[in-house]
Amino acid sequence: MLDSYARQTVQPAIERGAKLLRSAGLSANTITWAAMLAGVGSSVVFTAGYPIAAVIVLWLSGYLDTVDGTIARMTKPSKWGTILDITFDRIVECSSILALAIVHPDAYLPLGLDLAAILITITTFLVTGNVITNAGAKGFHYNPGILERTEAFVFFSLMMLFPGAILELSWLFFALLVLTAFKHLRDVHAWLSKNEAE
Repeated sequence: MLDSYARQTVQPAIERGAKLLRSAGLSANTITWAAMLAGVGSSVVFTAGYPIAAVIVLWLSGYLDTVDGTIARMTKPSKWGTILDITFDRIVECSSILALAIVHPDAYLPLGLDLAAILITITTFLVTGNVITNAGAKGFHYNPGILERTEAFVFFSLMMLFPGAILELSWLFFALLVLTAFKHLRDVHAWLSKNEAE
């Protein structure tokens, strides 16, 4: 939700970073790779026992993940860049959950369900994006969800920093992912009902 509705608030900071990195000669795809490596690095740092540092690196990854798309739109967006971005986002999310499960095996069940729910949610998101006509700046229709990438990072951060609440947080994360998947299905069904009727 925050990705869709609060983006304009932080866009100036994203654009400044994009201009700086572009002036250094870095391409959008290079930044996409850097975002993924930082995200996986955050998981490694967390399993090594440094949760605060892990959260800082995770949010650096998230920032770079927003900058790459801005750089792409400043130059020439590519379908390959879109594919890398979506794939690498899932790698970062999976590595974060796996790191949490390694450190907190007592939360293995809800964290495992979180992984399954991410799979289902991204499937409904991609199917919706493929079906609904794109009218935005992204490479395909971006359907807003209850839980998007920023909210996921908030949950990962809270789970890393507050281990005593990991069970509650991971179950809540699961519930919001399921609701998001249902929202995508509802939205695409409504769009199909309206447009197939015309």
